[in-house]
Amino acid sequence: MFLCSLMRRLFPTAQPNKQGGTDRILQVDPQTAIHWQAKGEAVIVDVREPHEHAAGHIPGAILNPLSRFDPSRVPAEPEKHLVFHCQGGMRCGPAAERLMAAGHTGTINRLGGGFSAWAKAGGPVER
Repeated sequence: MFLCSLMRRLFPTAQPNKQGGTDRILQVDPQTAIHWQAKGEAVIVDVREPHEHAAGHIPGAILNPLSRFDPSRVPAEPEKHLVFHCQGGMRCGPAAERLMAAGHTGTINRLGGGFSAWAKAGGPVER
């Protein structure tokens, strides 16, 4: 509840939905994201810090750390699913809100459980 209230104060244009995000910020399970990535249907943005990315990352993921998140570094590929991920699923929410505040009009999918859940579900990992 506190996090939702804080997000509304930081990003007043965002309209909360039942999951506490916006209508265009959704949560996707790791299996679905793995499927999208395997078919070339996803743009994956890693909002973790460089040292976390270097220790292991999703192949092809674009590193755009939350600490210095730059909306202009998120490719505009409307025919693909945009998936944000962090380590456990929390930092991708504020990154998604920042992208929306910068004018993004499409849907952003947050990877449920983050990179940890991706690896546990058998998704490919580069080290």
